[in-house]
Amino acid sequence: MTRVTSPSGVTGPKGGPRIGLRPETRRQKTVKALWICLWLFYLSAPVTDLVSGGHSLGARLLGGLGLAAFVAWYLVLVFRTARQTEVRRVLISVVALSVTATVLSLSLGREWLVLFVFVSISSGAALPGEISRFTVPGVTALLALTAFAVPGGDEYLAGLLIPALMGGFAMVGIRAMIRTTMELREARATVAQLAANEERLRMARDLHDLLGHSLSLITLKSELAGRMLPGRPDAAAQQVADIERVSRQALVDVREAVSGYRRPTLPGELAGARTALTAAGVLADLPAEPVEDLPDEVESALAWALREAVTNVVRHSGAQRCTVRVEILQTLAGKRVELSVVDDGGGGGGGGAPVPGNGLTGLTERLEAVGGTLSAGPAGKRGFRLLARVPLGSGS
Repeated sequence: MTRVTSPSGVTGPKGGPRIGLRPETRRQKTVKALWICLWLFYLSAPVTDLVSGGHSLGARLLGGLGLAAFVAWYLVLVFRTARQTEVRRVLISVVALSVTATVLSLSLGREWLVLFVFVSISSGAALPGEISRFTVPGVTALLALTAFAVPGGDEYLAGLLIPALMGGFAMVGIRAMIRTTMELREARATVAQLAANEERLRMARDLHDLLGHSLSLITLKSELAGRMLPGRPDAAAQQVADIERVSRQALVDVREAVSGYRRPTLPGELAGARTALTAAGVLADLPAEPVEDLPDEVESALAWALREAVTNVVRHSGAQRCTVRVEILQTLAGKRVELSVVDDGGGGGGGGAPVPGNGLTGLTERLEAVGGTLSAGPAGKRGFRLLARVPLGSGS
């Protein structure tokens, strides 16, 4: 793997120092500090000049203090790149480094021109891109002007201009890359959160549809068993056996729903609807043979609609008769399958549209997912009708 490196302490692989990201562990802090200090070996030219450059003792002392202040300021600036430091303060720091580099170069000679490379890189690493794209060329231009003002500085200019310019812009690009990476991480976290919310909605719909139907049937059969005791113990025992069967099936359904594998079918739901309606004392008029060869998603959505409709008939309508129809119709827009559930209970007698609950809302979402629609409302003077339509397309 190729590493991108610079005096600011940037490495590509994980675990190394990271520009724009504040070190979190002691190991990351140590690695970043070592990497930055490694690049400080480029300051060997000024150090050598201090030791054997023939300067006076006063010049050496002032030069040493200036170099120490420059390095300290540079390290603070680089280490604080991850923090939300005010841009004005960073600009002041970059200006201070530039002034220090200029004064030391003019006072002590051409060996000190290398300080401008560090100034350029620190400005690219610490400043936003819209500002550093001007400061990096500005520092490079100041390097050129200072080099021409220092005796023999033009000989060093060719070897310093490209590192200053390219190193500074490299830091601008790396900072932008890190910012983009952080935004991608935030976007990925948002997508994961949305997926978790969608899964919770799916679980809420499935559990509502599953348990609402099963618990309604269990309640009805429990009431029947209670009325049959003690005069008809055999019939009551049959109801209790049915309760056990329904509860076991409900447990299986819930487990499958949690696993995400459950796909209800129309034949299974029609059989369950007949059992539930008969237990509630409702005359069931159901199709003898359901429509076959429907797409799995369409059949699943219609099966959920049938279950919710029958559950509402059993629990709320007080109906004496319930009619279920599943038909494929040819329309100008193409083929579509329709599921209608009509009862003669009190659902449509009070007037007005029904108030959507969790069940109808969940069904609407399921049908919309396959391009279908749901309508529910009064059927005549007395009764209620639920109608689900799903287009099949011209190729079906």
